[in-house]
Amino acid sequence: MTTAVTALSTSIQRRIGRQKLRKFILGAIPFVFLLVIWQMNTAFEWLPPVFIPPMGDVFGAIITLQEDCIGLIGAITMHNSCSMTNNIFSSMGRVILAAVIGLPLGIAFGIIAGMNRTASKFLEPIGVFANSISGIAWIPLAIVWFGVGWLTTLFIMLNTIFWLMFFNSMLGVRGIAKVYEQSVLTMGGSRMDVIRHVYLPGAMPSIITGMRMSMGFGWRALIAAEMVGGDSGLGFMIFTASEEFKIEEVFLGVIIISIIFMATDRYFLAPLEKWTIERWGLVWKPT
Repeated sequence: MTTAVTALSTSIQRRIGRQKLRKFILGAIPFVFLLVIWQMNTAFEWLPPVFIPPMGDVFGAIITLQEDCIGLIGAITMHNSCSMTNNIFSSMGRVILAAVIGLPLGIAFGIIAGMNRTASKFLEPIGVFANSISGIAWIPLAIVWFGVGWLTTLFIMLNTIFWLMFFNSMLGVRGIAKVYEQSVLTMGGSRMDVIRHVYLPGAMPSIITGMRMSMGFGWRALIAAEMVGGDSGLGFMIFTASEEFKIEEVFLGVIIISIIFMATDRYFLAPLEKWTIERWGLVWKPT
């Protein structure tokens, strides 16, 4: 038995890699700890189920939500938010659309603003001001302007993503020494060469940081906007469940949001950071 376990462990280490396996185990420990505490609370009832529902009820809510949706379809009274799957795709669609529009615009305008030191100092207070009120603070006005639905949530997301990307990109470009730009121009390079070979690589750590921050804060703003001014999405699902005191569905929505964002960060943003920052030698890469 011991020999078989050892052989299995060695095989896993060879396929995954010892470093990756160690990183995975260390990252999983906090979640395992939380799950254990959650299960212990269910067993010993430290807090009543109205505050923290049993784990089985939370995951059972997946089946309940789909069954309710099927029942509504049969009664020909289906609403576009009855299905948990529809709500997930609705929220993800808004995030993708806002990211496709907001990220490139924020990076482009941030680089342009950062290239001019005088203009960047003038625009920095505007960026700070816009970031302080971006997102959730705009929800009441967005509802008045656009009503309840897609436009309101999209506006809130774009407002959050754009200003964070703009501010971080501008500061990243402004922090690059002027001598690098002058060197490229002296060697006959064009302004586009300066952007491509100096500003973009030099500002990339700030750009990636801004990207990860904007997606994180964007998700928060989206959920809040869907709760107040949305007609579908995970935020709308959570808000509807809380009004009906279905705490297990609220917990399920929170877990789904966390999983989606962690997957986005792990499989998109982190590889992007590795491909850009490490590629240009802007961070130390462990051997």
